Amino acid sequence: MNGFKQFLLRGNVVDLAVGIVIGAAFSGLIESLVKNLISPLIGAFGGLPDFSAMSFSINNSSFGIGSFINSIISFVISASVIYFLVVVPMNKLIAKAKKNPSTDPTTKKCTDCFSEINIQAKRCAFCTSTQI
Repeated sequence: MNGFKQFLLRGNVVDLAVGIVIGAAFSGLIESLVKNLISPLIGAFGGLPDFSAMSFSINNSSFGIGSFINSIISFVISASVIYFLVVVPMNKLIAKAKKNPSTDPTTKKCTDCFSEINIQAKRCAFCTSTQI
């Protein structure tokens, strides 16, 4: 039972759970935005006030294409927000971290054999030179 408790209390499991809850709330927000603001706005210019009502029938089977269009718009908005507010800043942060490596060197090159040795070494481990 202790192993299961440690698994649940690890940071990445808790972060994942929080991310799922926030993602679900964000999804509801985006769906509401598309249904209540964007679809009527597009419908005002296109003549149909509500996309979700748009459908067509083939052999008494109704296909709700408007609801599918709303889902596509919701997906594109969600993906755009995640990309521009999460992915782009994280990529910039990672690139900045890679650009500025630590300024304190931990190794130096031997002047005789050019091997990497510890900065505190008094003799090269590879050629035993003391001229380092």
